[in-house]
Amino acid sequence: MTKKIASTDELLANIIKGIEEVKGNDIDILDLRDIDTAVCDYFVICNGSSNTQVNAIVNSVQKIVSKELKDKPWHTEGTDNAEWVLMDYVSIVVHVFQKQIREYYNIEGLWGDAKITTIENKY
Repeated sequence: MTKKIASTDELLANIIKGIEEVKGNDIDILDLRDIDTAVCDYFVICNGSSNTQVNAIVNSVQKIVSKELKDKPWHTEGTDNAEWVLMDYVSIVVHVFQKQIREYYNIEGLWGDAKITTIENKY
């Protein structure tokens, strides 16, 4: 039996679901596919209100992606202080910030050529 490889769209949908399950805020999807120097297809950026919520978002994304797609991040870093956690799913890199840290680093500004889709909060 071969493992089914999830499509990037399926992965993206499950990452968003994981963020929304624990009320992650200000979700932006940066489409990097037309940028020659990009290291992946998409960035998903969101923020939590505390290090506890940032870790809850990370755990929720990992749990849902694992359950639905049997996939896990290739690499995760930043969980120790939970100000900025990066989850690398190879085709998609998820950035979970605390709000003030997100504003400081302004990833959206650094990747200004990317097409940005904002997901409206559902609550």
